Amino acid sequence: MSTFTITSEWISLETLEHILDNNLKLELSENSKKQILNCRQYLDDVMKNEDRIIYGINTGFGSLCDTVIPKSDLEQLQTNLVLSHACGAGEEVPLHLVKRMLLLKVLGLSHGHSGVQLETVERLIFFFNNEILPVVYQQGSLGASGDLAPLAHLSLPLIGEGEVYFEGSKIAGKDLVQKFNIKPIVLQSKEGLALLNGTQFMSSYGSYAVAASRKLWKQFNQVAAISLEGYDGRIEPFSVSVNEIRKQKGQIKTAEIMRGLLAGSEIVAQVKAHVQDPYSFRCIPQVHGASYDAIEYSAGIIENEINAVTDNPTVFPDEDLVVSAGNFHGQPLAITMDFLAIAMAEMGSISERRVYKLISGTRGLPAFLVAKPGLNSGFMIPQYTAASIVSQNKQLCMPASVDTIDSSNGQEDHVSMGSNAGTKLYRVLENCFTIQGIELMNACQAIEFRKPLKTSSQLQEIITEYRKIVPYFEQDCYLHPHISASKSFVKTASWK
Repeated sequence: MSTFTITSEWISLETLEHILDNNLKLELSENSKKQILNCRQYLDDVMKNEDRIIYGINTGFGSLCDTVIPKSDLEQLQTNLVLSHACGAGEEVPLHLVKRMLLLKVLGLSHGHSGVQLETVERLIFFFNNEILPVVYQQGSLGASGDLAPLAHLSLPLIGEGEVYFEGSKIAGKDLVQKFNIKPIVLQSKEGLALLNGTQFMSSYGSYAVAASRKLWKQFNQVAAISLEGYDGRIEPFSVSVNEIRKQKGQIKTAEIMRGLLAGSEIVAQVKAHVQDPYSFRCIPQVHGASYDAIEYSAGIIENEINAVTDNPTVFPDEDLVVSAGNFHGQPLAITMDFLAIAMAEMGSISERRVYKLISGTRGLPAFLVAKPGLNSGFMIPQYTAASIVSQNKQLCMPASVDTIDSSNGQEDHVSMGSNAGTKLYRVLENCFTIQGIELMNACQAIEFRKPLKTSSQLQEIITEYRKIVPYFEQDCYLHPHISASKSFVKTASWK
């Protein structure tokens, strides 16, 4: 069975997706094990030989940072931390994101700056490799002292608490001991803080969002090209010269892709009766291109984050240094995910505008894309659905990162709200898949009215595959199942 070995080397977002998409197992390299052991030994020596007061190791947490804890209570301190911080609420985090959280937490702890036991990291790997996925809740993190509440829920099963999903069933953490013949981890000094301080909830949402956004972006270009064909649009706005003089990388790339998708089309090559197209077609390079640039910017920020050490305090054995700082603060992720949500909502917005044009009864198309409008409402209402979803996306794009609320008696006086940015972004992306499915349904219906002229071979391949699950409509029918099937197609199909 394929295994990915965690080393100190940089992990790209593409590698992250490869691990998850192919269900690779994890293992630690010998060097990573050595780094983890050295850091833990250093911390044990410090606590044994010195009377230093170190935040979170022999003190309370947050505004209780000046309360010194006796050495005899340090293990209980860490257990209490995990139990008391597991205050999640709301809906459960989707399991594919929980598995991503486990992977990212392992990566963060593997650098040897967190002071955890090797046994703790290997137990997280055991959970990952065996699809033992803790129950985590979406609400509760302020995105500043790390993702405290969700990471506490992720960590509860380590100590025999909380709940997990295994093989489709929900199991109590205490029952894992018998089922898998494993003992609960006895947390040592600093370990609870290492598990709970970190940005793995935010960066799980963020890394997934980049992958989903890249997929959506590619497919929005393809669907837009089919819509352009259905609308009998012009190719001139995608020409090399007019896009290159704008100097925007995403725009130039989009125009090049559109030219490639339309190459060989009889429809786009025919003489046009109209001089220009509406913005939703003519400005595809400018709008899609701007979103591309935003996606790739976001990818850079989030890739940095998954390779980072984001718990607190941070331990540097070689420098004899334990530093309490702020690497857990989610501001880079919060701002980035707000930005990405706006960029993807715009992709959905311009998509809905193309749908609106396709059903308008112009350019030789029948009203609402049905042969007998009046008797049939045709595709009138799917546009309403898309418009409703686009409106919701606008509401979801209110930035989370501009908000902050005091916590812990003012000690934690500025927070990122990056967790809310992540969960909002997730909903925006789900909405975009639905909008994309609706546009594809309309585009494929419209292009039927261009026969006997043919579209390009690339676009025809997509249409042929799509027609295996969603038919051409000659009269009104129950459309909800077809919209659901269309969303499923754009979300799960492997397009070239």
